[in-house]
Amino acid sequence: MIGGLLFTFWRFAEIITLIPTLGMLAYFVHQFEKQNLLTPNSVLVLFIVSVLAAAWAIATVFRRKSTRDSAIFVSFIDLCFVGAFIAGVYELRYIANANCTNFSNDGHFSVTIGNNGVNGDSPFHLNTDKHCAMLKASFAFGIMNCIFFFITSFFLLFMHRKREDRDVTVKETYRRRSHDSRRGHSRSGSGHHRRSHDSRRQYYV
Repeated sequence: MIGGLLFTFWRFAEIITLIPTLGMLAYFVHQFEKQNLLTPNSVLVLFIVSVLAAAWAIATVFRRKSTRDSAIFVSFIDLCFVGAFIAGVYELRYIANANCTNFSNDGHFSVTIGNNGVNGDSPFHLNTDKHCAMLKASFAFGIMNCIFFFITSFFLLFMHRKREDRDVTVKETYRRRSHDSRRGHSRSGSGHHRRSHDSRRQYYV
């Protein structure tokens, strides 16, 4: 019960982090296609892995019964996704040390509240490279999903182990009850045979 709840929690965490990753990487794929350029492996690998992982996570979280029944197989696929995310993050590793924001001295600010506005000059101005920030966020989400899929794989193994223990307990209980039932029948049969044998002896006497 607890294992199933924790598995569902981490599955939703995977879905929540994969959806923005898909959106950001799909933007880059679309931009490259518009310019008739091949999408770099650094973007394409993580994008494909994110698409497949999101579809897998949604399918397994909404088909919980079949997921429990085949927990060992689902756990193996989750471990495969761990390896796939590691490959995607490795391809995008160059973005880890990139500086996506910087300050400049020629800042200008504008604040509007209702119909009133204030404009002025600021000694500092924050510049953010949108493309760099999106790639860095995708890189971070890829690392997070490496951890998340490893956790769900562990919980699936735990669920499989608990299921096997429960099946063994049920089989032992059934075997014990059937054995007791056979012993009861054999005792009643021997008692009936003894009574009939005694009655025959009395008849012959």
